[in-house]
Amino acid sequence: MNNNFTSKNLNNLKIENLDWALIQNQMKNKLGTEIYESWLKKINFIEEFNNYILLTVPTRFIRDWITSRYLDQILQIVKGYKKEIVRIEFKIIDQKSAKSDDKKDNIREPNNKENVSFIKDSYLQYNRIDPNKRFDNFLTGLSNKLAYEASLKVSENVASYNPLYIYGGVGMGKTHLLNAIGLELKRNSKVMFISAERFMYQFVKSIKSNDMVKFKEYFRNTDILLIDDIQFMNGKEAMQEEFFHTFNALLDKESKIIVSADRPPNKLSRIQERIKSRFSGGLVVDIQKPDYDLRKKIVIQKTEELNKLYSDQIKISKEIQDFVSLEITASIRELVGAINRIVSFSRIYNKTPNLSEIKVVLKDLLNLSENKVTIDLIQTIVCRFFKISKNEMLSSRRSRYLVRPRQTAIYLTKILTSKSLPEIGREFSNRDHTTIIHSVKTIEKLKDKDPEMVENINKLKNQILYNNKDNEI
Repeated sequence: MNNNFTSKNLNNLKIENLDWALIQNQMKNKLGTEIYESWLKKINFIEEFNNYILLTVPTRFIRDWITSRYLDQILQIVKGYKKEIVRIEFKIIDQKSAKSDDKKDNIREPNNKENVSFIKDSYLQYNRIDPNKRFDNFLTGLSNKLAYEASLKVSENVASYNPLYIYGGVGMGKTHLLNAIGLELKRNSKVMFISAERFMYQFVKSIKSNDMVKFKEYFRNTDILLIDDIQFMNGKEAMQEEFFHTFNALLDKESKIIVSADRPPNKLSRIQERIKSRFSGGLVVDIQKPDYDLRKKIVIQKTEELNKLYSDQIKISKEIQDFVSLEITASIRELVGAINRIVSFSRIYNKTPNLSEIKVVLKDLLNLSENKVTIDLIQTIVCRFFKISKNEMLSSRRSRYLVRPRQTAIYLTKILTSKSLPEIGREFSNRDHTTIIHSVKTIEKLKDKDPEMVENINKLKNQILYNNKDNEI
């Protein structure tokens, strides 16, 4: 096991770590060798704290992929060995430069008792700035240009407004901008980057441990305070009181304050009016939904990043790039998530997906609600495709030209709806559930050896999901 953070300076923690080799083996068994080799093998165990563990991965992309798809399963595996662990946190570390970086940033001088205590204290653990969220890789368009320029001015120390308040919907890039500001300013200033949720956690913890002096000193002595998702401070009167005084103390010493939220200051609920007034007294900028041009730039950039990461393993056609850019409009995060799904499909099946397959993979992101896919719709489209009548399909006749379309319709009903086997059987002239199982297995076997069947299934999926008989691949 490669533990890059292990040091004599940490021996005084005296924490008995989990056996990560056992957990890795369990992950491989439960989640499969393919997933383990592609993603989970890249995780390194760093340290175990009171109720969570700190792990590292080499890139932000790998971290996002693991947390969105496998984090719950990994946590359950860990809890199987130690039930006290309730969460997992990741740090992004390039393994090639980890040793030199760790000596500078994470392992402080042993004769400095205060710095050593910070290693055990959770302030440090939550003040991790992501080196991958920089200004140079933040793509801009009409929807986020003003927020980007304002953030840049703050980081260049040429802005007079204080605080800077950035708001926008989920997954629009607010955290990226705060992180980029922190990266630029931490070179010459003391920077604290924390979410409102973590600020609240530290506040409550300090009250319980009777250590508010340390809390006040730590947050009021920083040069730059960046707070993410300030809306989560709603309703916490005592904490808002402390935040208000911290805010004023920082303004008095001309420290910079940068805040992000999901709504403008005057729309914050259950936040003290005087705090909202302070926020409104600085520069308030918003990030809107990305337009098509920005979405296209993001898709192209993400595709290029993945091509470099996986060499020739990934191929996403221009047609699919255009489709994703046009259809995924809700947020940048969903857009990146769509590309990640396509990449996963390509790597798992070792093939370049076609547009029909992409529409199925991204079904939920494309707002193709399942309740629009009815058994009647499936039967109608399958009958039209095979040029038979619905009465013929639902009859008891077992002619070959009727059996295959019937089995196909049953198979598509099973994979495109949440109907149970008995429910499906009732909609196909009260057929027994064993007949439904047989039909599904028959089509699955045919797909393995008959390319024409695969093509037909993909065409039918596309028509059913979009309910458009001309939309064939």
